[in-house]
Amino acid sequence: MAQLLQHLINGLAAGTIYALVALGYTMVYGVLKLINFAHGDVMMVGVYMGYATAFAMGREARGSLLGIAAVFAVAMLGCALLGFLIERFAYRPLREKPRLTALITAIGISFALSYGFQLDIGFLPGASPRAFPEIIEPTEWLIIGDRDVVVWNWQVISFLIAVGLMVGLQYLVFGTRFGQAMRAVSWDHRVAALMGIPTDRVIALTFMLSSGLAAGAGLLYAIKDTSVSPLMGLYVGLKAFVAAVIGGIGHVPGAVIGALVLGLVEEFVVGYAASSWRDAVAFGFLILVLLVKPGGLFGRVAAEKV
Repeated sequence: MAQLLQHLINGLAAGTIYALVALGYTMVYGVLKLINFAHGDVMMVGVYMGYATAFAMGREARGSLLGIAAVFAVAMLGCALLGFLIERFAYRPLREKPRLTALITAIGISFALSYGFQLDIGFLPGASPRAFPEIIEPTEWLIIGDRDVVVWNWQVISFLIAVGLMVGLQYLVFGTRFGQAMRAVSWDHRVAALMGIPTDRVIALTFMLSSGLAAGAGLLYAIKDTSVSPLMGLYVGLKAFVAAVIGGIGHVPGAVIGALVLGLVEEFVVGYAASSWRDAVAFGFLILVLLVKPGGLFGRVAAEKV
């Protein structure tokens, strides 16, 4: 029983990090019906921004509450700016083009970021993995029995952040004027523009919000795993995309629930089978969900306009 509880805690902790990235996929898809495959690589850029900020601050400063806030703020604001630039110069000119064109562009941006950051030129980090500096000291917050179950501080922090962001996004989308504008643009951005809604501004802010979320998720992932590399965004981003599809892409609570379910599935496979099966079982679970519910657990299949 203790082992099962420990696996549940570990799975939920991993799922919350997937959830933060999956929320970004969901927001962009909800507004543009675009799968932003560069999203995971934006997360990777945010991790390196946090890495550089933490090292520049020094050991003592980065371990303080203000230092931690500064690391997250620099990474999230930097990625928000990167998201704005990607939307403005890569996706906006293709908005009236076929969706396949934008999809290929997203894949190209993903490769440019992930492989470009492997160059050891100037400020680029190079291909070698690096150890992320310790900004949140791992602490055992709860111990049950003779260390049968251990809950770490970063696990609780990740879970609270994910739930808070889900609630905040749900309120943003359904309880604010900006959320009304987002939903109008999602329905038809041409009609929304005719009604006076600044569609370019709404879409740009959506990209900025999703990119900022990705940076925060990347830092939490780096705090847990400590090793960072230019290809980390491909792996985490792909898992988050799977989670978003499982939950129903475009559905905010569904993305979070799908991520938590995926985290639990992976943890149980690692704990009771073999770690080498983890990725295969995750994608097998995705296929099973789509066979039963093609729109995901909480999504629905949209009718194509003829």
